[in-house]
Amino acid sequence: MKLLVSNDDGIFAKGIRTLANTLAAAGHEVTVVCPDRERSATGHGLTLHKPIRAEHIESVFDSAVQAWACSGTPSDCVKLALGAILDSPPALVLSGINHGPNLGTDVLYSGTVSAAMEGLIENVSGIAFSLASFSAREFQGAANFAKTLVDYVAQHPPSEPMLLNVNVPAIAEPEIAGVQLTRQGIRRYVDLFEKRVDPRGKTYYWLAGEVVETDDGNDLDNFSKWVQTIPHTDWWSQTSTDVQAVRNHFISITPLQYNLTHVNGLANLQHWRLHFPI
Repeated sequence: MKLLVSNDDGIFAKGIRTLANTLAAAGHEVTVVCPDRERSATGHGLTLHKPIRAEHIESVFDSAVQAWACSGTPSDCVKLALGAILDSPPALVLSGINHGPNLGTDVLYSGTVSAAMEGLIENVSGIAFSLASFSAREFQGAANFAKTLVDYVAQHPPSEPMLLNVNVPAIAEPEIAGVQLTRQGIRRYVDLFEKRVDPRGKTYYWLAGEVVETDDGNDLDNFSKWVQTIPHTDWWSQTSTDVQAVRNHFISITPLQYNLTHVNGLANLQHWRLHFPI
């Protein structure tokens, strides 16, 4: 299978090297196009006001992997790969393995998820992989699951392109409780801005947010109101969040989309009668 792999941790990150090499060893045709340095939390940013450069890299990955280091954001990398580097579209766009979780509202800021989302925008299914720890250094277990999931998707392709956000607990493979299909949970942060003064006497601020995982599934009332708008969804009450799943040592797989329309909100505003000019 032809695979495009990117990330937001940069070309020298262990996560992307382990992912790309594992998939290449399994016989897949792997091309890596990723940032030349860490570009975490860049969201879906694009480079518009300066050129994007891409350098072919030969020594970082297995010899079977074709790799480019790009000066742009994760979204730039995938857009450039699909529009200029690859001679034909890949079967999947993969991103990661990220060093740290992308759970709940993390997906709004994540360069890892945005890289895979860029593939979806171009009508190519994507999978974003994250190892749910900033301190862990062992990515092979997550890469092994990535291989399993890629093979499964190849045998059971979705009826329409979609993005799967995958978070793997940072524990030994035998300790993983299983795999759960999940919904996006809530992951809140306390944003702490440390005020500092540079050598020239100018004030600047350093953002160091601290995560507060309050997701206990108690948003089910709101979730139920939303899910009742979709037919044949008697499964909703058993669907846990990605935060809950990883906390309980499950691998979480959350289908995402880029359409952010608030369906209930649109329905609730139908009574509005706004006219302009007045």
